[in-house]
Amino acid sequence: MKKTVTRLADGRELIYFDESDSAVRDAVDTRDLPARPPASELRYDPLVDEWVAVAAHRQSRTFLPPADECPLCPSRPGHPSEIPAESYNVAVFENRFPSFSGGPGAAEAAGVGGLTDEADLFARRPGVGRCEVVCFTSEHGGSFGALSPSRVRTVMEAWADRTAELSSLPGVEQVFCFENRGEEIGVTLHHPHGQIYGYPFVPPRTRRMLEAARSYAERTGGNLFDDVLAAERAAQVRVVAQTRHWTAFVPAAARWPVEVHIRPHRRVPDLAALDDAERAEFGPLYLRVLRALDRYFAPEGGPDLPLPYIAAWHQAPVHTDRDLAALHLQVFSVRRAANKLKYLAGSESAMGVWINDGRPEDVAARLRALVDEGGLG
Repeated sequence: MKKTVTRLADGRELIYFDESDSAVRDAVDTRDLPARPPASELRYDPLVDEWVAVAAHRQSRTFLPPADECPLCPSRPGHPSEIPAESYNVAVFENRFPSFSGGPGAAEAAGVGGLTDEADLFARRPGVGRCEVVCFTSEHGGSFGALSPSRVRTVMEAWADRTAELSSLPGVEQVFCFENRGEEIGVTLHHPHGQIYGYPFVPPRTRRMLEAARSYAERTGGNLFDDVLAAERAAQVRVVAQTRHWTAFVPAAARWPVEVHIRPHRRVPDLAALDDAERAEFGPLYLRVLRALDRYFAPEGGPDLPLPYIAAWHQAPVHTDRDLAALHLQVFSVRRAANKLKYLAGSESAMGVWINDGRPEDVAARLRALVDEGGLG
């Protein structure tokens, strides 16, 4: 893989990840772009001990443009895009409308208040950090599930590279790689892409998982993530597919109508810590799972029904609890039937109490059969 770093017209970083060492990336961004937006602001909610990002400039971000105006397609005459090259394999660039951006100095210079702490009921902090867009392919009409295993490997190399790079930035406490797919999820650009957030704090779900893992270690002396994976592999009832280095399974207490976790057998803190064999083996397994998901609600003998989903890589925080955490991918969907969505209404949204209308064992059995049909046992 060849990595080439360049800059867009407004100074944002653009990185190409190419599968050929001969690729030349000298195209220049000739657009006349406005100044980059100011840093966002974090406001502390003392009632739940969480930070909320306020990024008003995101209201003006691009929303569902026609295909011939897609900002993630390669540039062409008359249509300069975020990617100046005529084609690309995988491209990563700083988000033009970031939720988090810049370092501490940039935030203060932009007029955002200095650091205050949780003792203040109205505490505020600069929204420092980094937000990047990851384009998986130059083909506008594709999807992650349609990628080749070799392209997935390139994407994994990009994820690992960016995880390491963002982890080294001042103020970044956790790196989150994810993909939103489908308008039902809230996608505003149809081009196959994902995002990477460098958070300036450890997010609530990660904190909750690590608290559970710490409590479990104190009670049992074991690692919670290791023991859950071992128990799922032993039971097999919720396992969807497994290889030498990875297992895909539906969690016993799944919250979403369709939800799959994919875990490496060797506990590692983040994507950058995966070895060559683990990176190579992930793509074929993940592609089988994604294609099974697209058949999950499809009519018998009918065409696939693309599943709206969120694919979220859970990684260890940059500075704390790296010995407790375990890298894993969570893929889940809001679709609960071919023509129905699960809405997060009163119980889920207001009280955080989830209600799943289906049995995880039944979801696993159907997905296992679909994966097996695709040729992966």
